[in-house]
Amino acid sequence: MSEASDLFSSNGGGSSGGATSSQTYGAAKKRILVVASDDEDLLTKNNPGSQTNVAFEPDGNKAPTMNNNVNAGGDGPGGEDFHTYLEEIVHIPEPNSESFSFKKLWAFTGPGFLMSIAYLDPGNIESDLQSGAAAQYKLLWVLLWATILGLAMQRLAARLGVVSGMHLAEVCYRKYPVVPRVMLWIMVEIAIIGSDMQEVIGTAIAFYLLSNKAIPLWGGVLITVADTFTFLFLDKYGLRKLEAFFGILIAVMAISFGYEYVTVAPNQIDVIEGMIIPSCSNCDEKSLLQAVGIVGAVIMPHNLYLHSALVKSRGIDHSKKTQVKEANRYYFIEATIALAVSFVINVFVVSVFAHGMWDQDGHKKNNSAIRDLCISKNNSHSEIFPNNSDVFEPDIYKGGVFLGCQYGEIAMYIWAIGILAAGQSSTMTGTYAGQFVMEGFLDLKWSRWKRVLLTRTIAILPTFLVAKFQNIEDLSGMNDMLNALMSMQLPFAILPVISMTSSEKIMGDFKNGLFMKGLSCVLAAVVISINMYFVGYYVTKSFTPEWYVIVALSVFGALYLAFCAYLVLHVMVSMGCRWFEGSPIMRRVMHDQEPRILDAPRGDNYGYDDSDDDNENDNVERGSTVNS
Repeated sequence: MSEASDLFSSNGGGSSGGATSSQTYGAAKKRILVVASDDEDLLTKNNPGSQTNVAFEPDGNKAPTMNNNVNAGGDGPGGEDFHTYLEEIVHIPEPNSESFSFKKLWAFTGPGFLMSIAYLDPGNIESDLQSGAAAQYKLLWVLLWATILGLAMQRLAARLGVVSGMHLAEVCYRKYPVVPRVMLWIMVEIAIIGSDMQEVIGTAIAFYLLSNKAIPLWGGVLITVADTFTFLFLDKYGLRKLEAFFGILIAVMAISFGYEYVTVAPNQIDVIEGMIIPSCSNCDEKSLLQAVGIVGAVIMPHNLYLHSALVKSRGIDHSKKTQVKEANRYYFIEATIALAVSFVINVFVVSVFAHGMWDQDGHKKNNSAIRDLCISKNNSHSEIFPNNSDVFEPDIYKGGVFLGCQYGEIAMYIWAIGILAAGQSSTMTGTYAGQFVMEGFLDLKWSRWKRVLLTRTIAILPTFLVAKFQNIEDLSGMNDMLNALMSMQLPFAILPVISMTSSEKIMGDFKNGLFMKGLSCVLAAVVISINMYFVGYYVTKSFTPEWYVIVALSVFGALYLAFCAYLVLHVMVSMGCRWFEGSPIMRRVMHDQEPRILDAPRGDNYGYDDSDDDNENDNVERGSTVNS
């Protein structure tokens, strides 16, 4: 046996040709004892079907033991109180085979589908139904391109995790000085808490509908506390079983919203035209604002941090370029499939309300018409529709009631089941994102129940107060505010991931090429501009034009833009710009900290494999290697 050098050790050291490279999981920095190729058979015979990883105790004095579940360490002795998604590493069959294999794709399948759940959370579902109600099928192309844009960003996040062996928060911890790092952490935590509030709202409304008002909204909010802790213990049964459970929740959403789609039976030609024709003729301001909101709802900032960490759950030899390249390829295929599934589910929701909310003459239904329909069907929720001629504005609650009145009561309950699956699944992935962010940015090893208690308390307290003392319209209306809040945090995920993946010192030969650098910058500019417009519109509509409000917003806006500019400068540095080196002030502000991120992590040739010299068909920009 041979012990590989620590991934982030300061003294460095190369890895042997037949050994698997070591990896550091989370912030606890326990190590993997790796096995040379000539020892693999012996260990496999002693432990059939196992992955050849050996757990190494943190004090270095105990003998190594064979264990596939590599604990990340933690609060208690031996780390028994600290749990992480990365406790188990999935074995990749035939790691050195270059031919495509469905068996190998299946081994890589999991992280992309967990990532895709953020594209199906209750906030996205509400954005979908509102876009269908506002513009029928005319905004489906926006949803399609927002999903493609999201895929491009998720690909960068996954590549960072695969190539560097660190997730985005861990790299940010090593790259940025203390103040910017803490500010980044705060912004990402705000995004996580905002997403958590949307999930609590969706889950509470689902319980309210399923119980036919027997479980009040505030009761549903409290239930989400208990069920979150319950679901979090599922990963004790194994990583693959946990990923299968998430797959079941996605299937529940697909079946539920697919049932609504088949029941409503929208015009398929209109659906296809809406996806492929980029236009929005006769769209009013509300429709255009909804188009902007789609982008903000689809691309979640904390999801980039999550995806970059989830990919570390597969056993990859980072010292071999062929394996890293192969992992990037399979993860991209898996993410594409996962986001294609999420896109279809989102299309189901948009189309259901694009068809159901409009009459044959192209007029949108009003409140009194829907109220009369619900009363005629003896629906117990009919009182939520005011008896006036105003145009009906749906949300995830009133939209579900409308489906029950229009297409039968079973449609309302199936809608609620879909919302419940969306809320529960996104709650769990949000919790994992919070774990990785806290460990990465702050190097804190909190036991999971403490992290969940902190973030869930912050999310539940205002939600509970609104549910208890206000009406359900106020609870549903919080989603618009939360979408605006999370849109503001997007630069603090997109800019760092572009910066990291464009740096040769971090990515080696796998850094972004010229085309990808340009494309990612354009995409970032588009996303940030769109969301700034959305936030600006929401702020101007939500705050009174008093002088102190204007001053406060101006100060906040100036600080916000200054921080964004700081991150943009780091992107430029990572892409090779050195124009600031002539200025002592700029050198102090922008001193390049990348060399201390990877202090000779795998020898002198990072990301480079001599055996791959003759294979140039890898779509990877070749560059100089990184010296220690």
